[in-house]
Amino acid sequence: MRRRILIVDDALADRRSLEGILAEAGHAVLSAESGEEAIERARTDRPDVILMDVNMPDLDGFATTRRLKADDATKDIPVVFVTGKHQKADIAWGRMLGARGYVGKPYTREDILAQLQA
Repeated sequence: MRRRILIVDDALADRRSLEGILAEAGHAVLSAESGEEAIERARTDRPDVILMDVNMPDLDGFATTRRLKADDATKDIPVVFVTGKHQKADIAWGRMLGARGYVGKPYTREDILAQLQA
C-alpha cells in the first residue's frame, strides 16, 4: 500500500537515508527539517504517517508530537519515533505522548518497513 510519509529530522543524511528506503518501497515521501515545519506540513499535506526524530533544535520531537496530538487537524496521524534517543524512559515517554512506534538509530531497512506494517 502506497502511503504519504512525512520524515522529520534536522540531519540531511538521516532524511536522505529514510527517503531512499521509503521511495524504494513505493511510498510518497515528504520531509521537514524542524518541529515547526513538521507541524505546518502535517496540517497542509495530511501524511498517512510521520517518522519523527527526537533530537532537534528549538522544538524537539517529543514537543512536536505533543503539539500534533493536541491539534484536531493532526491528532490522528500516527507518529513513529526514529531516533538515537532510545533508552527505556525515552520509549515510555514517546508512548505516553501517543507514538505508535519507536525505532532506534542505527536502524535497518527492515526496522523502518516493519513499523509501517504495524
